[in-house]
Amino acid sequence: MEFPQQQKAAGDGKIVYPPGVKEITDKISNDEVVKRLKMVVKTYMDMDQDSEEEKQQYLGLALHLASEFFLRNPNKDVRLLVACCLADIFRIYAPEAPYTSHDKLKDIFLFITRQLKGLEDTKSPQFNRYFYLLENLAWVKSYNICFELEDCNEIFIQLFKTLFSVINNSHNQKVQMHMMDLMSSIIMEGDGVTQELLDTILINLIPAHKNLNKQAYDLAKTLLKRTVQTIETCIANFFNQVLVMGKSSVSDLSEHVFDLIQELFAIDPMLLTSVMPQLEFKLKSNDGEERLAVVRLLAKLFGAKDSELASQNRPLWQCFLGRFNDIHVPVRLECVKFASHCLMNHPDLAKDLTEYLKVRSHDPEEAIRHDVIVTIINAGKKDLNLINDQLLGFVRERTLDKRWRVRKEAMMGLAQLYKKYCLHHEAGKESAQKISWIKDKLLHIYYQNSIDDKLLVEKIFAQYMVPHSLDTEEKMKCLYYLYACLDTNAVKALNEMWKCQNMLRSLVKELLDLHKLPVSEANNSAMLGKLMSIAKNLPDAGKAQDFMKKFNQVLSEDEKLRVQLEMLISPTCSCKQAEICVREITRKLTFPKQPTNPFLEMVKFLLERIAPVHIDSEAISALVKLLNKSIEGTADDEEEGVTPDTAIRSGLELLKVLSFTHPTAFHSAETYESLLQCLKMEDDKVAEAAIQIFRNTGQKIEIELQQIRSTLIPILHQKAKRGTPHQAKQAVHCIHAIFNNKEVQLAQIFEPLSRSLNADVPEQLITPLVSLGHISMLAPDQFASPMKSIVANFIVKDLLMNDRSVGNKNGKLWSTDEEVSPEVLAKVQAIKLLVRWLLGMKNNQSKSANSTLRLLSAMLVSEGDLTEQKKISKSDMSRLRLAAGSAIMKLAQEPCYHEIITPEQFQLCGLVINDECYQVRQIFAQKLHLALVKLLLPLEYLAVFALCAKDPVKERRAHARQCLLKNISVRREYIKQNPLAQEKLVSLLPEYVVPFMIHLLAHDPDFTKPHEYEQLKDIKECLWFMLEVLMTKNENNSHAFLRKMVENIKQAKDAQCPEDAKANEKLYIVCDVALFVIANKSTACHLDCQKEPVLPSKFFLVQDKQEFKNDKEYLTGEMRQMLLTGKPKPAPVLATVNKTLTVPGRRIVQKTATAPDTASNTSTNSSPLVTANNKNSTTDTERQAQENNENPVIKQDEMKDEPSQKLTPDAGIEASPIRRRGRPTKAAAAAAAAALKEAGALPAGGGAGRGRKRASDAPADSINVKMSKQQQQQTDEGTKRQIDLQR
Repeated sequence: MEFPQQQKAAGDGKIVYPPGVKEITDKISNDEVVKRLKMVVKTYMDMDQDSEEEKQQYLGLALHLASEFFLRNPNKDVRLLVACCLADIFRIYAPEAPYTSHDKLKDIFLFITRQLKGLEDTKSPQFNRYFYLLENLAWVKSYNICFELEDCNEIFIQLFKTLFSVINNSHNQKVQMHMMDLMSSIIMEGDGVTQELLDTILINLIPAHKNLNKQAYDLAKTLLKRTVQTIETCIANFFNQVLVMGKSSVSDLSEHVFDLIQELFAIDPMLLTSVMPQLEFKLKSNDGEERLAVVRLLAKLFGAKDSELASQNRPLWQCFLGRFNDIHVPVRLECVKFASHCLMNHPDLAKDLTEYLKVRSHDPEEAIRHDVIVTIINAGKKDLNLINDQLLGFVRERTLDKRWRVRKEAMMGLAQLYKKYCLHHEAGKESAQKISWIKDKLLHIYYQNSIDDKLLVEKIFAQYMVPHSLDTEEKMKCLYYLYACLDTNAVKALNEMWKCQNMLRSLVKELLDLHKLPVSEANNSAMLGKLMSIAKNLPDAGKAQDFMKKFNQVLSEDEKLRVQLEMLISPTCSCKQAEICVREITRKLTFPKQPTNPFLEMVKFLLERIAPVHIDSEAISALVKLLNKSIEGTADDEEEGVTPDTAIRSGLELLKVLSFTHPTAFHSAETYESLLQCLKMEDDKVAEAAIQIFRNTGQKIEIELQQIRSTLIPILHQKAKRGTPHQAKQAVHCIHAIFNNKEVQLAQIFEPLSRSLNADVPEQLITPLVSLGHISMLAPDQFASPMKSIVANFIVKDLLMNDRSVGNKNGKLWSTDEEVSPEVLAKVQAIKLLVRWLLGMKNNQSKSANSTLRLLSAMLVSEGDLTEQKKISKSDMSRLRLAAGSAIMKLAQEPCYHEIITPEQFQLCGLVINDECYQVRQIFAQKLHLALVKLLLPLEYLAVFALCAKDPVKERRAHARQCLLKNISVRREYIKQNPLAQEKLVSLLPEYVVPFMIHLLAHDPDFTKPHEYEQLKDIKECLWFMLEVLMTKNENNSHAFLRKMVENIKQAKDAQCPEDAKANEKLYIVCDVALFVIANKSTACHLDCQKEPVLPSKFFLVQDKQEFKNDKEYLTGEMRQMLLTGKPKPAPVLATVNKTLTVPGRRIVQKTATAPDTASNTSTNSSPLVTANNKNSTTDTERQAQENNENPVIKQDEMKDEPSQKLTPDAGIEASPIRRRGRPTKAAAAAAAAALKEAGALPAGGGAGRGRKRASDAPADSINVKMSKQQQQQTDEGTKRQIDLQR
């Protein structure tokens, strides 16, 4: 607008002052100036806009007050009064100011702005005048006059800076309101906000400024909220310049854009309406650090408590989620951290996040996988409903992560959730049920090989699952119902945990006992052995050994420490005493000057494992009381989620396990009275467990608890005679363990049972046979002789050699225990009785063992039908084959019987692992593994696992491989830990299994045509199955040792039939295949071997080197080529002249092997021999799923070279002179399967078993498998022969 001409002052330019006010000039004192100005201020305050006369009268004064004298007056009181006058002048003369010069107006407003700084001090005497000034300016909107000035922006910037700088927490609401009015009017009524002015507002939002002046932040926040409609465009322009165009020079705040966006979003999302799309653009930047900054910002915006950004801006949300898969690790990490806040503040977004967290839970970066767990667990700890089952599943998966830090976080996180929601029930039963699987999962981890995992499970159990800090009754109630709710594998893991802790306690006790002996070299060596064993049970075995040696040294020097440790591991140590002992030992080993003490940490690990923090006499009494309540029906069983029967049974099982590890804690009349009540219950399992507890803990009953003894004896006699087989076994062992007059007691059971044996009533035979067998084993001197007549006249002649009943001809190879006929169950127990009787005698003076072995061999040769009357069913035959094979294996564990087992009998026993029945193979393999891993069986039995390469079921092959790995590892470790083992290397060193394996394979009934490729391929697979595991490492030049051993076998003869040229030829062919496999696996096998291998004389006759030299190559070059590649050697070019013509119109496609096509059950890099007909294996996921399936189903398109031989139920195969159970030749079996399939006689899912034997793939349902091309292309002659056999 145009400013009006300067109005003339009244009286021809003479300044008129209000009445009583003298002229104000620079000639009077400041005090006088102030005094006169106060009167002027009063005059202007009283004037209003309608006082035209006064306005004209005091116009000169108004102009005078804007002179340099006043505007630059050094006295602040003068300046304040002048400013007040000027503010009133603007009010009175509004809307037109009396000042026409733009420069003058600018000077005036800058002057007024400077005076506003006085608002800062609210305690100043002049504050009210400052407030009046502010109020006047805000009410009149005086600063709006400046819009017409060219450089008004300078005034506004100064004003805003002044107001933001002076506001503080001592200002009341009115001051803030007037400031707000003043600034908002400038923003809303102007033509726009310049960048400089915007900066003066936004700078107060930056964290550094925000923390310095909270009131300035609040003022800016309120200002932005009020002016959102006007200022949004200016803000958008600013961010567009910086974010999109990259013009950081437009503002000093450019480097704070992300902080500003966060603050502006928190103030009002409307302020950023146009900015959000720019962020989407930035999320796709090529600069990783820039993406990281944007992700950090958006994480805060999306994760804010009341943010609705995700729902309002879906494109931005989806773009943000895409950053979970960013190539830049810090970006992915930031996204994962954000997920925690998002889950807590926005449960509705959990579904969107789940899929992305799933991918990140498998991230190659350890830190990201770790943070995924932290994210999920933190949300779960706040509220379990915030995380779904899928998210919990990710944590569950990570408990098996390859990195310890990730596994630990996952396990501890789950443990915390379990304690919060299952133990303390903080969110009700529904939440507890949702995560009820945690307890099982955590205990399953105890199966892992890592000692760190085991120690953490023990810690979790002691602190989270059954907190040791609880009082005894609460603690035992917690344990009692936990044990009842655990699944079978978790129970086994918990039992194993207690067993390991008990074993470690025993090692420490043995170490302390050695300290009591005089110092000697032998004693020191024994101590070292114990220390090594203890160290293996602690983390970081290398450091643990050093620390245990140091601890042992401290023990030898400190007798008080030894006393404390002895007390800690004493059977009578209570939980409270244990805490005191641990505290005292720790205190003695603590060195105050050391901030970290790894030695002390290691000792703490040991103390935590051996200290009885849960179980003592008081705890056992509490458990027994809980058991009594369950029996009486007064317990909280139903409330705890278990039935009374389950509570009783599991409670007894718990007590049974604890009776092994803490037998002393059971010794009280009250406990035994309760157990006697359990013996009288109808539940067989309960009674059996109670007997076993008596057996484990009742050594002092006869002396100290006569009343218990008199009640217990008749019950044990009754159970031994008429109880279940398991009860009978435990009863006999219990009598033998706890009574001094055991001979009398056992005789009272033996005599009536031996007289009452009647084969016509097999139902009543089973328990007597069990009791008699165990009695003869436990007291051989007393009962071996009378037992011999029972064995000869009844067991063999009357029971085993007779089939009284006809079995069920349903064609099944296996049936449940309930479906097995009583006669067969009796025969199985009869076989076990024979073994127990012999194990008790432990000698073969009467040649009874030879007779028994011949009987068992005949049982295997006859496929379980000893009488060959064909009365017995196939499933019952399977049971008897398993019993016979297991019996030979059991006898082989006794050295005196192992010596008389012939190679033929060993082979018959070993071939049970290739039985046609899946369950027979499975159970036999488990028994074999358990005996081998305990070093009970001779080394030759390890060779039996090589035959598992022919098993048609992948799960069985995988299990066998794991057994091999475990057994070889155990034997190597045993040799390392026991110096004396060096003298017995022939019976311990895993490499010495090779001669037995070669001999076993050479006598494989399937190996009938030693020059046929299919049979040699089977031999190669069996050899490789074993050699792959043996040759994982070339320790001590073992590869050369293996080569030399096989070469030595070629220079010997088969001891089983030394003069049989064909048998020896087969042996040498297997040797050549073995040498071929070894040479292809290792380049080091051709090195010189100084050690001379020893061959077992029972299997090989070593020949005089001068008289016998076998340097013949039994494998042709073409056969070697086929074994290596699966294809014959390419014909020369000229040979193609006689090539067979292809059928016209049919194009031959050369199949190129791709990675999935060439994958096999063993990894491609583990086998040196790559065959062309490799199995088309399933994907890793499918493979794992099948291998974990109890009865795996093999899809037809998954095993082309594994044809099933499960024929029609009644289809039997006539035996050759040496009958081999269900193992026709490979060609015949495959051809028969094809023929039967064509004729429609093959049942659904039936087929031939892996082309070498009639092994059934699965126990119940038939399994579809696929044939290799070679097996499908059998000759007509072979097909015809097999069909004839089927008739």
